[in-house]
Amino acid sequence: MLKTSDFYYELPKELIAQTPAQPRDSSRLMVIDRKSKTVEHRHFYDITEYLKEGDCLIVNDSRVLPARIYGTKKTGAKVEFLLLSQSYGNVWECLTKPGKKAREGDEFSFGDVMKCRVKEVLENGNRLVEFECKENFYSALDKVGQMPLPPYITKKLEDKERYQTVYSRELGSAAAPTAGLHFTPELMRKIEDKGVKIGYVTLHVGLGTFRPVKVDDVTKHKMHSEHYEMPEETAQLINRTKESGGRVIAVGTTSCRTLETVAGKHNGRAEADEGFTDIFIYPGYEFRLLDGLITNFHLPESTLIMLVSAFADYDTIMESYKIAVEEKYRFFSFGDAMAIF
Repeated sequence: MLKTSDFYYELPKELIAQTPAQPRDSSRLMVIDRKSKTVEHRHFYDITEYLKEGDCLIVNDSRVLPARIYGTKKTGAKVEFLLLSQSYGNVWECLTKPGKKAREGDEFSFGDVMKCRVKEVLENGNRLVEFECKENFYSALDKVGQMPLPPYITKKLEDKERYQTVYSRELGSAAAPTAGLHFTPELMRKIEDKGVKIGYVTLHVGLGTFRPVKVDDVTKHKMHSEHYEMPEETAQLINRTKESGGRVIAVGTTSCRTLETVAGKHNGRAEADEGFTDIFIYPGYEFRLLDGLITNFHLPESTLIMLVSAFADYDTIMESYKIAVEEKYRFFSFGDAMAIF
């Protein structure tokens, strides 16, 4: 039996990155060769040396909502709202803190930019909240919202754009697809100049990405569901790349999950598609489209380290994480990167 505890590793707290690298592509890069099981230590701007003409890079263009907002009641009580998912119109399912101060019918204001009313308290404790603003909801949210940084990042983010990829465009994520944070516009141009095509998919990252695996038997874990979209243009690019002998390289576990979801539905090929995916990839999984993966260093016992272990093989990944700790790599969302070929 594959146990959750098999994916545990010791991580000193000081190796959890609290701020993003400056510039973005100056972060470190561990390069793993799956066949020879060798490890190289480079910087992210060296990634071009590992990409070849005819390859394609698939990136997730989802953009993070500044989904953490603080409302005030007429009584002066303050409540934090974390927008989880849009139900309809301007009605959102939210996490509220403290929950007891956000009862059904309660109204809150967010400066003079926005107001809301709690419509319903759901069975899971979340709230269904209706927002009202004079302007477009998303531009109002941009004024009052903060980035919903993961709980292990305790420093305030000075520039909201640093928790967005430079190619983000489709609003809808509750967390950043962090492998993409290492790219700069200049690096993207260098990659394209080398004859590597860049294709875009969208997978809106849910907060479930931080949900711990609470079962001992990995196979019993139920993944959260996230919305994805594979455009026709990207599907054609992937199929052309495969047919001409190029490699399909995913930037991030979200791009990987999108590719493998689509391939699973369409006999191993890429097709224009959209929907919800709860695909769970762990050792033993047979990849259909993926030839390479660029990713960050993930939390112990998380579904993400399980996915990476499925691609490179369990022993190689656990050993490489041990090396990363010894070499003092920076971990998690604002941390360093790993490329597996």
